[in-house]
Amino acid sequence: MVSLHPEKRFEVIRMAKPYPASPLNLSPLTQTGEGPIRILVVEDNPANALVASLFLEQMGYAHDRAENGREAIEAYQAGRYGLILMDLQMPEMDGYEATRRIRALERETGRAAVPIVALTAHALSGDREACLLAGMDAYLSKPFRPDELQACLERLTAARPPVA
Repeated sequence: MVSLHPEKRFEVIRMAKPYPASPLNLSPLTQTGEGPIRILVVEDNPANALVASLFLEQMGYAHDRAENGREAIEAYQAGRYGLILMDLQMPEMDGYEATRRIRALERETGRAAVPIVALTAHALSGDREACLLAGMDAYLSKPFRPDELQACLERLTAARPPVA
């Protein structure tokens, strides 16, 4: 359970509220009856994690959360995710290093590459390139809108099988 100061809670709800949850704009996999993919949200900031969770729920995606790169690697090894949303600056291990380690695990085990999307407040020249060099597949600047997130998710998961 995420605990936020009442003022922050209002701000988070206000950010998510303009985008109605009904009708759900489901992923292509959900619409075909194959089942939704499961997404791992890696975010240390409770407010940002809550916003991402609200957006994903509105879109019909199942998701789990990790609070840092170390937890992301543990969750990746234990679960089957169709996509990872990865914050860049986190305690213990940042998103760049977590992505590099996930990519190394994929090579070592022969596991298919999971799409990884950088979620960051970094919008400087070179940030996108640094994410791609680390092995990330896409980049979204915070704050992002639900339609931006959905377009990115659909583009990266359209041809992928569902995740159990």
